[in-house]
Order: sequence, then structure tokens, then C-alpha cells
Amino acid sequence: MTSRRTLLAACLSALIAAPVLAQIINPTGPQAPLPTEKLTITTHDGRTLPFDVEMAITQDQQTVGLMFRPTVPPGTGMLFDWGSARESDMWMRNTIAPLDMLFIDPDGHIHHIAEHTVPQSLAVISSGGPVRATLEIAAGSAEKLDIRVGDVVHQRIFGNAP
Repeated sequence: MTSRRTLLAACLSALIAAPVLAQIINPTGPQAPLPTEKLTITTHDGRTLPFDVEMAITQDQQTVGLMFRPTVPPGTGMLFDWGSARESDMWMRNTIAPLDMLFIDPDGHIHHIAEHTVPQSLAVISSGGPVRATLEIAAGSAEKLDIRVGDVVHQRIFGNAP
């Protein structure tokens, strides 16, 4: 009898969890806003650019990212913290706002920038080497703000927060 109850409980749990899991794997709408933190970028010419970024820390948060969001307001974005240095491969599936992606080394230096990514594209956008984090901001921001490879991102995950 105990094994039947255990099996029944497991089946009920799976049925209850299935819609939540389906939303994560194949989301149909944007995730709720994530907790935000401050981040600054010090540019090659000494300017300090402030951003308020949502922190995508968990795999579920990172899987959904900025999907289905119609815009990314200026001065905001989403920081994907990979936890340690690794190759970062991104895509734009279900992402309707064009983005700039900044791939950031463990010490906070921008390693690579992918500008004007194509909404809804399944093409892989690669960091081109190990990075600690990926920052997604509104498309055109890197060019408009003259953000370049080598500029420094200051944030607690890099141990260099102001």
C-alpha cells in the first residue's frame, strides 16, 4: 500500500509541476522582473556609465532571460552570471527586442561585444572564449555609448564594485 501511495504522490507531483516546467522549457510570456543590482561600465576614455540590471542567476532565469519583452529601456539590462569562467553561447529565441550582448571576463573586462542581435534568431552568439558573465542591453547602446572591448564592468560578481 505504501508503494502505491508513493507512486500516486509522485504522479500527482509531476502533474502539478508539469505546467511550471513547461513554462521554463517553452515559455509563452516574459518572466517576472528579476531582482536588480547596480552596475557601472568605465569606458576607455574614463567615462562611468551606470546601469540597473536584472540578475539572472539560476538556470531557469537564464533560460528565459529577456524573452518576450518588447523593449529594454536605456540604462537597464540583464546580467547573466555564469558563476565561473566558461564559454557563453546565447541565442535570441522568443526574444523580440534587439539586443547588444557584452561578454565579460572574470576580472570585469569586456571580452567581446555582439551588437544588434537579430530578434527571434536561433543563430548562436558566442563569447569567443571563457567569460564570467553576459550583459544584455538595448541594441545600439554599445555604439551610442561608445562601449568597447577592454572597457571595465564594475559589479559585485567581479569583485570590483564601486
